[in-house]
Amino acid sequence: MHPFAPLLAFLASFAVPSLALHHGPGINATYDYIVVGGGTSGLALAARLAEDPSISVAVVEAGGYYEEEGGPENVIPALCPFANTSTDPADSSPIDWNFDTLPLTDANSRVIRYARGKTLGGSSARNFMVYHRGTRGTYDQWAELTGDSSWSWESVLPYFKRGCTLTPPNEATRFPNTTVTYNDAACDPAGGPLHVTWPNYGDPFATWAAIGLEAIGMSPANDFNSGELNGTAWASNTIHPRRQIRESSETSYLRSALKTSTLAVYDHTMALRIDFEGLNAVGVQVKTAGKRYTLRARKEVIISAGAFQSPQLLMVSGIGPRSTLEPLGITVIADSPGVGQGMWDHPIFNVAYQVNVETMTRYQTDPEYAAQVMLEYESRREGPLTTPVPGILGWERLSESLLSAEAIEALAVFPDDWPMVEYISRGTGLLDPSDGSNGEQYAGIGTALVAPLSRGSISINSSSAEHPPLIDLGYLTHPVDREVAIAALKRTRQAFEASGVTVGDEYQPGPAVQTDEEILEYIRATISPVYHPAGTCVMGKATDRNAVVDSQARVIGVNNLRVVDASIFPALPPGHPQASCYMVAEKIADDILHGPSQ
Repeated sequence: MHPFAPLLAFLASFAVPSLALHHGPGINATYDYIVVGGGTSGLALAARLAEDPSISVAVVEAGGYYEEEGGPENVIPALCPFANTSTDPADSSPIDWNFDTLPLTDANSRVIRYARGKTLGGSSARNFMVYHRGTRGTYDQWAELTGDSSWSWESVLPYFKRGCTLTPPNEATRFPNTTVTYNDAACDPAGGPLHVTWPNYGDPFATWAAIGLEAIGMSPANDFNSGELNGTAWASNTIHPRRQIRESSETSYLRSALKTSTLAVYDHTMALRIDFEGLNAVGVQVKTAGKRYTLRARKEVIISAGAFQSPQLLMVSGIGPRSTLEPLGITVIADSPGVGQGMWDHPIFNVAYQVNVETMTRYQTDPEYAAQVMLEYESRREGPLTTPVPGILGWERLSESLLSAEAIEALAVFPDDWPMVEYISRGTGLLDPSDGSNGEQYAGIGTALVAPLSRGSISINSSSAEHPPLIDLGYLTHPVDREVAIAALKRTRQAFEASGVTVGDEYQPGPAVQTDEEILEYIRATISPVYHPAGTCVMGKATDRNAVVDSQARVIGVNNLRVVDASIFPALPPGHPQASCYMVAEKIADDILHGPSQ
């Protein structure tokens, strides 16, 4: 039974807007720029390029509109955790690639269904809508790793600002104790395409989670968009402030571009291979409804297919490790050993209790209440359905007293302002009421490792882009990650105990789990993604043998080809990366249109 079956039945009448595209013609055609992937970065980049009326731009996207093909549970913020994003390999969604990982070697050999958006908007249509930026040190480290000062915090801040419109929270609809603090200078006054705001509801449990986190040392912060991640604050979200629905690269950048430009969108079109003449990328082989044809690029092909499929498309097109390509019969155009290597991700695990405040559990299990909150949402855009699950976020750089000397030394690779752990208040502890709820309320605090040292990889076992890539997450393969995870779970327990809202014994992991060995086994059995893969086409210096692209996102070893998405991050920022995905797109678009800023 779907955990929201009563509510989803009530949602049958919920309408999505009528949508239209500037469709490509479905035959061989030529454009100045072809962007492969209509996701978070891809649509932002394409829309900015298309602002120049003298430039022709096409986007190739394997999916369509998530609003029409995925339904209202992909639009209404509170339902985002239940839009078929389970890690169960039996789960699936029509707007997802439905990828399965390789067995997790250090997490009980579990195979995880890993959500990736197969839709216009990409994973901005599948995420939890959290918007924040990394720390100053994050981007200053990017500048160091790439040898390009234009990636420093001060240099990239204008690109963060230009992409979004920040709308203050509607405090009249939120509870008095859910007041939001923020820096209104975090976005340009003129505003950008992407709406960033806070929901018209403050999750009651989040206020108690904040009390618990503050009790163990995390003080309230002003905001998380000004270069600091330390303490606790309400998460800002990619939500439309008036309509209180999901905001994605499709609802923002694409819809704006379709009104003002000639941007061509090839939806439901699979990119099969990049075409080369010598070392020059000249086009893309694609397939729509079973028909193969070629799109030619006068100037550049830009891959924005995400951290899994950007390296896959490079490899099937002849750019990647020779030892991988030649056995598959792929002609090597550029031997690039870093393609698909060094993947970062943020894994998460949970502590949950029964609590004495109202949580999402109620509208999972009470059809009458579900109808009531839906009516509140549909008529006034207020109430619990306006809020994604993450309410309060907490950030902590663990005290050295909690870590071994070996861990302290290993973690010194991160800048001093980089937190090790993110705590995420979750107004639900039971994702499926069949787990045992009989009207009780449950809540959780998710604990994510945001300074992981474990690395994974992406590879292929087929020369066809239509076969799924091989996804090795690498979770917990580094011993320091295991040590940090144990310490972080203990800290989460302390926060819950200090919150003053728990009822009875701990629900997850449960009071029987006490020793470090027992805690680690629980983590191995339950660890899952926050869905932040990055670094598989890493940006770096020309002297770095593992660098796949240079500091302007140009693929090293060939011409007229770039990669622009999270795969090029030289370091995965702590926390939620979608703001950085938009920033990278804004910056590279500016480089293309006006020359590099350095």
